[in-house]
Amino acid sequence: MIDRDTVDRIYAAADIVEVVSDFVTLKKKGVNYQACCPFHSERTPSFVVSPSKGLFKCFGCGKGGNAVTFVMEHEKMTYVEALKYVAKKYGIEVQERELSPEEAKRNDDRESMMVVNSWAAEYFQKMLRETDEGMSVGMGYFRERGFTDATIRKFTLGYCPAKGDAMTMAALAAGYKEQFLVDTGLTIKRESGGYYDRFTGRVMFPVHSISGRVIAFGGRVLKQSERTAKYLNSPESIVYNKSHSLYGIYYAKNAIVKENYCILVEGYTDVMRMHQTGVENVVASSGTSLTVDQIKLISRFTKNVTVIYDGDSAGIKASLRGIDMILREGLNVRVVLLPDGDDPDSFGRKHSAEEVKAYIAAHEEDFIRFKTHLLLSEAGDDPLRRAALITDIVQSISEIPDPIIRSVFIKDCAKEMDVDEQVLVSEVARKRHSVNYDRQTGEFLRSMQQRRRNEEAEASRLVSLKGVTAGSSMEELEKEIVGYLMKYGHMYFEHKEGRNMVRFNVAETIFSDLQDDVTIQNPQYRAIYECYEEHYRELGEGVKVPEHYFTNHSDPQVCNAAVDILTSDSNYVMSELWKRHEIFINKEEDKLATLIPRAVTLYKTKTIEAIIGQLKAKLADEDLSEDELTAIMENISALNEVRTRIARKISRLIL
Repeated sequence: MIDRDTVDRIYAAADIVEVVSDFVTLKKKGVNYQACCPFHSERTPSFVVSPSKGLFKCFGCGKGGNAVTFVMEHEKMTYVEALKYVAKKYGIEVQERELSPEEAKRNDDRESMMVVNSWAAEYFQKMLRETDEGMSVGMGYFRERGFTDATIRKFTLGYCPAKGDAMTMAALAAGYKEQFLVDTGLTIKRESGGYYDRFTGRVMFPVHSISGRVIAFGGRVLKQSERTAKYLNSPESIVYNKSHSLYGIYYAKNAIVKENYCILVEGYTDVMRMHQTGVENVVASSGTSLTVDQIKLISRFTKNVTVIYDGDSAGIKASLRGIDMILREGLNVRVVLLPDGDDPDSFGRKHSAEEVKAYIAAHEEDFIRFKTHLLLSEAGDDPLRRAALITDIVQSISEIPDPIIRSVFIKDCAKEMDVDEQVLVSEVARKRHSVNYDRQTGEFLRSMQQRRRNEEAEASRLVSLKGVTAGSSMEELEKEIVGYLMKYGHMYFEHKEGRNMVRFNVAETIFSDLQDDVTIQNPQYRAIYECYEEHYRELGEGVKVPEHYFTNHSDPQVCNAAVDILTSDSNYVMSELWKRHEIFINKEEDKLATLIPRAVTLYKTKTIEAIIGQLKAKLADEDLSEDELTAIMENISALNEVRTRIARKISRLIL
């Protein structure tokens, strides 16, 4: 457990913009920041970060919270893990008591596997630096490749001893369970008994998540043989999905945002070399075919990608289809061919950062033009091969979602290939219609659904400005009441009592009306209610209870509920119909004299109705005595009288 003082220090230090920017590219808009939501697919930004409130909110999928809950949701961490992540970012020391056996047992497999990976990364580093075998074999390889100690430390490189089970036996001796060593793929269990280290005798390249946690490993064998793969990677598991991961993204993300483009290379050493040279906006797909999820990972930080190919790479044509996927996701793609005989590793070794950047700037060309030149050189004058080339180029152009960019490429390609521009226009249109029909239909249906939801939200908003209605559910009423507390509990309103206008405090009105009769049922709303009442009593009447007591609550679910309430009307835009007829709606705070009594009164009558329902259910019990039956009937009658009085009061309030 982390003590409350430390938790408060973490929340006080956390800058919501800095934390979210580690994962999402934010753009300033007024006093807030915007981005496309990282939690669902969208093209129009609906994800908003408020630095003044320390909150984030997506008005598309509804997710919201603070810096800690963002890390929880984005990285699938527990509350404590997310607190530690933010604490580490701001240099706050976290001390917690040792977990009990019962608490340790409840730790899920995912966290246990992450812990094993973290231990293994440290073990491999220790073996590289502190053993004769590691220094002569592993460190000898890295230094022969020209990597400095600083680069080796930065990428936490290591070495797995050649003794078949050395790592596994060390892990077991340290108390790590066989189950998690096997599940992470670090250990292979022999059918005949005993263990075998998957990466035995290999130099190790840890693969990090976007937040810097070790999720997998790549290992390179140093003694090549026909039966041994040169590179070996961790198998997929609940902590590692290779199609969602990019090697080097943790080290590159800030530079990608700064430079506003991402360089995509093939292997581990390519990334390391570029970083050592001084070019840090570089990631690798680690030898796997590029996936949509990897592209989306890049698109969080930039819309511009530059792919570097080896000068004599035989796999260029095979990888062209993967670049079509980048185009489909709306990113801008450029291609750079290195001189013959060079790959990013060797090229970076021979040049400075300035020279590498200058070469890229001078030799990069947009992907469509690059592909056209590449395929034209192969087609020559053969009309059939040129026709196939045109079809291939058209396929790539048709993937581009922006019609203006498509139009520019069509013009350029028509000139390059000496083809009538209108022919290309027609062919692109046909491709988009046939290939994307289902996708467009789906998007249309989704847009119609979203439009309907927006209309319903606007109608709901108009109703909420008038206050809750008799048809509202108990939970809706509870949400409304705690919302009034958080927003307006310190304020006053005037209400007519007989012939006189009497001044009431919002919080006192709610507390006095609900104190003896009802209890908030929703656990999150009840926690907010009790938290407000506690601090209200401390601060005194008329003093605003700061919102961070709720948005930084120790229970993440309470925090999210508070954020949802506080941001529930931030996305409302007055419709053109209301603007056109110059109908203006009063702010909520101007109608507190009506809203507060009505919300509390409706909630009380709903509570009474629930109690009456429970009593009526008891009447079905055939074992009730006559006295018990009479008592229940009298109770129901009394409650009905109260409900009638409340109904009259509601009628007066509405009028």
